[in-house]
Amino acid sequence: MKVRWTPEALEDRLQIWDYIAAEDPQAALRLDQRIAGTVSLPEEHPEMGRPGLIAGTRERIPHESDRVVYEIAPSAGWILAVVHSARNWPAV
Repeated sequence: MKVRWTPEALEDRLQIWDYIAAEDPQAALRLDQRIAGTVSLPEEHPEMGRPGLIAGTRERIPHESDRVVYEIAPSAGWILAVVHSARNWPAV
């Protein structure tokens, strides 16, 4: 199964990188590598993540403060968001 990123999820990832890199570029690199490692696993075992807060989604936790939200489609796994725990997501 191919893993694909939505534009919104890519933007989330970039914003996280920019925020952390402003203080500690090495920490930003480490977290980004953890995110990348997290999204490679659903490609092999898409059901590994826990059920998400939104019906039909699943979540993986690359770091205690972050989660990767994805959904499984017949031809691909779609990364929908990378969410920091301080963020109100999904918005109610």
